[in-house]
Amino acid sequence: MKIVHYVNQFFGGIGAEEEAGRPLEIREGAVGPGRLLEQLFGDGSQVLTTFVCGDNYAVEQQDQLITDVLNHLRASGADLFVAGPCFEAGRYGMAAGALCSAVQAELHIPAVTAMGGENPGVDLYREELFIVDSGASASAMSQVVTRMVALGKKLVAGEEIGTPADEGYIPRGLIRDAFVEQNAGQRLVAMVMDKVNGDPFESEMMSTSFEPIPMPAAVADISKARVMVITDGGLVPSGNPDGIEGMAATRWGTYSIKDKDGLDGKDYEISHGGYDPRFVEADPDRLVPLDALRQMEKEGIIGELHNEFISTSGLANPLSNTRRMGKEMAQRVKELGVDAVIVTST
Repeated sequence: MKIVHYVNQFFGGIGAEEEAGRPLEIREGAVGPGRLLEQLFGDGSQVLTTFVCGDNYAVEQQDQLITDVLNHLRASGADLFVAGPCFEAGRYGMAAGALCSAVQAELHIPAVTAMGGENPGVDLYREELFIVDSGASASAMSQVVTRMVALGKKLVAGEEIGTPADEGYIPRGLIRDAFVEQNAGQRLVAMVMDKVNGDPFESEMMSTSFEPIPMPAAVADISKARVMVITDGGLVPSGNPDGIEGMAATRWGTYSIKDKDGLDGKDYEISHGGYDPRFVEADPDRLVPLDALRQMEKEGIIGELHNEFISTSGLANPLSNTRRMGKEMAQRVKELGVDAVIVTST
C-alpha cells in the first residue's frame, strides 16, 4: 500500500508553537508517527511522502495548502491519505479535516484521520470523514494509529465499515436503514423501562450535552461597575495581528481602546465571513459601541469602561471550540476585575 501522510510542525519534528507559522514542507518517506504507520501496515507498505506544515500557516493559508497537497498527490499514485493523529490540537484538526475532505472529493483517494472528541475539526468534518477517536492524550499514539491502520485497510479494500463502536471512529450523525426485531414504539418503551429501573440503555439519537452555567448575580450598582465589551463579529485592528480566522475561529484577541472616544474605520477590519461587513467597516462603533459607552461613562450611567475589548469570529464555530474560548475569555475578564460584560454580535 502506498500512503501519503500529513503532520503538523510538532509531530514533524520542527518545533512547537514558535514554529506554527512554518509553510508546507514536502519530505520523502515517513516522519514521526508515519514510521509507526508504515510498521503497522506491514506487507511492504510504504509512506511515500510526508507533508509537514505549521498549524498557523495551515489555517491562515488553508486554500493554498489544499492546492499544494492536491497537486502533489495527483502524480503520487497514493492508495491512502492519512492525517494526524491530531488529538485535541484544534488548528491541526481543522487542517487535517480540510485536507482529508478535499483529497476524497477531488482525487477520490480514501482518507482517514484521528482527533479527540473536543477537537473543532470533529464538528466540522464528522459527517463526511471517518475520524478515529484519539482521545485527548498523545500517550495513546500506538493504540490510535493501530485503529487508523485497520480502518484505512478497509477503506482501500472497499470493505463495509462497521459501527463506530466496532471500528473506533467518532459517530458521524448519519442514520442507516437496518432490519430490527422491534418497531420504534417498542424500542422506545424498552428504553424508558430500562431508565426507570436504573438499567443501562443506549439511545438511538445523538444528543448535544451542555454543561450547566449558573446565572451570575446581578450587578448591584451599574453606576459604579467596570464594564467591558466582547464581540463575536470579528472586529480586529488592520492587518489582523492575531490571525483570527473568519470561520471556525480558534483564537481571540484583546484590543486597546484607551484614550479613544470612538472607533475609526481606517484602523480596523472585519475577520468574519458570515455577514456584509461594509456598515461596520464604515463605522466600527456599530459593532463595538465605544462612542455610546464613553458618553454613558461621562454621564455616570456606568462606573468605568474597561480600556480594551475582546473580539473573535463566531461564524460556523464548533461547540467544543466556543466552550474553550469562552472559558479563556471569562478567566481574562475575572483577572481584569471587570464587573459586567456587554456581548455584541452580528
